Amino acid sequence: MRVSEHYGIGKTQASLEFVDVDISDDVPVFISPRAVLSVTTQWGHECVALIQDFFEHILMLINTGRNTEARALLAALGEPNETHLGLSTGKSRGHALGPGSAGNVWQELSESEAARTGLLTDLEDTVLLVPGISNDIVSDITTNIIRAPLIRFTQEIAEKYDIPLVDGVATGPKWDPRQKAWFEDFDRFPVTPSGRLLLVPRAIVRMNMAFDVNEYYRHYLLSHLQGVEIAANSGLVEILKNGNPRVTKKALQEKYGSGKQTIITQTRAHPAVLDRYKRDKEDKGRVPLGHEDLAAATGGSEPDWDTLLANVISCQSGAGDSTRYEKAVEALLTALLYPNLDFPKHQHEIHNGRKRIDITYANMAATGFFSWLSQHHPSSLVFVECKNYGGEVANPELDQLSGRFSPGRGKFGLLVCRSFDNKERFLDRCRDTAADDRGLIIALDDGDLRQLVADRKNDPQGFFRLRTFHDRVTALLS
Repeated sequence: MRVSEHYGIGKTQASLEFVDVDISDDVPVFISPRAVLSVTTQWGHECVALIQDFFEHILMLINTGRNTEARALLAALGEPNETHLGLSTGKSRGHALGPGSAGNVWQELSESEAARTGLLTDLEDTVLLVPGISNDIVSDITTNIIRAPLIRFTQEIAEKYDIPLVDGVATGPKWDPRQKAWFEDFDRFPVTPSGRLLLVPRAIVRMNMAFDVNEYYRHYLLSHLQGVEIAANSGLVEILKNGNPRVTKKALQEKYGSGKQTIITQTRAHPAVLDRYKRDKEDKGRVPLGHEDLAAATGGSEPDWDTLLANVISCQSGAGDSTRYEKAVEALLTALLYPNLDFPKHQHEIHNGRKRIDITYANMAATGFFSWLSQHHPSSLVFVECKNYGGEVANPELDQLSGRFSPGRGKFGLLVCRSFDNKERFLDRCRDTAADDRGLIIALDDGDLRQLVADRKNDPQGFFRLRTFHDRVTALLS
């Protein structure tokens, strides 16, 4: 049974910002440190800082011979069963990182040539360069390091969806970057029959880590060594019938060997290869799992676009259905615009609570319209105001939304309503708002939402170019 079912949330994975895990078994995805880098919110920055601080401190201890301290810190890493992520079969039980394997991590790191020579710079590098450390171990270590932000995320989700929290639950180890130490206290958690529950943002999980040791070895290191051998005209070079030189990868493996020790040795000799590999992986780490992958991993369903749209359209215009309308719009847009927009916040407070925004999204786009927007206009956050009425939508509604804008938060928003008496007149008002440098606002009525859903269904790959959005922004600025 998934979290959404257990707590009766009434949404599927497509409209949920967290991984909708099974409350007892594991879902075969991992927290990726490189994926955390793509989360440009304050929460994401905190997670990145914690990961970098812990890993740099461990390497410093090892490189200065303080192995006892390093071992104690690594040995404190717990089994993060509460996320229900990983490769366990049956009940979650920390497949990768337990008391014994935590000690093994210290052993491998303390004896690692890559650690001693400065070749390791990121936690995910260990997948390539440290024997015995695999994707699931890196994920478990990351979970421990960012446990405090994950607890806050879980509590925010619980508040949003009315998930009951139990007081006085032991947190598990949390990293204190000031004291350079683990600490544990008590906090509020959702508790299922399987124990405490720690929810994880879908944006930071992957089916595999960005770094793959076999890919790096075969397609980068060996390919580079082929060029080295050919340039040296070594004994490994064969001349083909057409006169071209060739060195087989089998011959290279026989000469240099395989395994992580070989990878370390050859990477030290040719460090530019690792730099190139990491550059090539930058974009891969930024692309979250799509709806299809998440559905397959969690055992859920892919988005039901027609139902999501119908839930919006079926709302009766007027104040009586305004709350239902707002929630339905959020469910639709969260599915429709993911992964470019994510981390939706409902009734987000600004100005010390004096103003509220119906829905706020973090702009995480690496391509498409929202990526273009972020390069030309302040839009780290995207704001949505929902007006469950048709007829005249006028200056007060525009002023309400533009009043939420700021250069730091963003100056782009969507005003979602049912219909317009005179849509062209409203677009003129949006142009006036843009001309006065009060922000860019796109209005979406029921017809626009129908068109967006049709576009997503008919062209899922090209959808995020959002030509309609781009054309409307261009019109605002013309």
